[in-house]
Amino acid sequence: MYKVVITILFCFAALSAAGAQDFLQVTGPCNPIFPEDHGPHPDYRTEWWYYTGNLSDADGHRFGFQLTFFRTGLAPPSVRAKWPEPASPWRSDQIYLAHAALTDISGGRHLQAEKVARPVLSMAGAEQDNGVWTIHLNTWQTVIGPDAHHLRAETDDFALALKLSPSKPPVLHGDAGYSRKGQEPERASCYYSFTRLAAGGTVTMDGRRIPVTGSAWMDHEFSTAVLQPGITGWDWFSLQLSDNTEIMIFFLRQTDGSLNAATSGTYVLPSGRSRHLRAEDLRIEPIDFWTSPHTGARYPIRWRLFVNSLACELTVTAQPADQEMRTPRSTNIVYWEGSVSLQGTKRGASVEGVGYVELTGYSEPFDAPL
Repeated sequence: MYKVVITILFCFAALSAAGAQDFLQVTGPCNPIFPEDHGPHPDYRTEWWYYTGNLSDADGHRFGFQLTFFRTGLAPPSVRAKWPEPASPWRSDQIYLAHAALTDISGGRHLQAEKVARPVLSMAGAEQDNGVWTIHLNTWQTVIGPDAHHLRAETDDFALALKLSPSKPPVLHGDAGYSRKGQEPERASCYYSFTRLAAGGTVTMDGRRIPVTGSAWMDHEFSTAVLQPGITGWDWFSLQLSDNTEIMIFFLRQTDGSLNAATSGTYVLPSGRSRHLRAEDLRIEPIDFWTSPHTGARYPIRWRLFVNSLACELTVTAQPADQEMRTPRSTNIVYWEGSVSLQGTKRGASVEGVGYVELTGYSEPFDAPL
């Protein structure tokens, strides 16, 4: 089954120019409405709900976590109208995939797992009940309510059971959620985040159920377009600073080593108000690298990051180096997704903090849908 799923996904990506014509395109401000837009948008081709965070137990032992749910359209919405009635309970024009990871930061271990299923016979999908959304794949789930997000995932090696409470309202990136990923208007996504969530609950590792607290981040993004030709991947940063501000930046790398002009970010103030950051305001310098013994991919794992309009200079460091995600049974994409620490200055004052970084296109050029 997994090989069939992978084949379908990549064949569909290859046919994107034709198939995308029947999916809705993101071409302007999204203006999401909540709680409705916490749910899925099946008329767009690709979507994800993405959670990361940094946790610690009562003794100061540190952990990082990731839990991401993906929805991919296998056929445009027009196909649905042509299905015979009654439709088979196995028939679906969508597929759900999920990745989970737990990083033992103090112990230097990174555990990961993946799942895939069609949204049929209760195996996966999204349901709303009185404004509360449940996104699930088998027993993995996120329940998005007005006051908290509840995450649950259990694997052979680890488990997560976390309650995440927003400290700030949702942040809309770009122009009212319209986040450009290239020069053409449709090279874009609808994108919002909860940039600071108070986290509490348990992680399970080595058979031990460990109470933890910390902070987390949530992204929800959907789109139809693929990346603009010539973009090989991105370096994405979600940073939570000690002065109760947050910074999100994605650097879009091109084949010649330069950055695409759609590179951008968002700065979130303590009040929850946000400010758009443009490419000309941003600079990054990798200063240390790690080569994966699993795939041979060479990743930056330490950076100097500059945000000129904030007079901000940060050193961002992966902890640990090996947080590479390998997903042969779901998306079949190799990427790096990991916990980082940071320290530096902003407007002359010292700051520190934690965050997460996602690196794509280092194992091979990343040309899948956004």
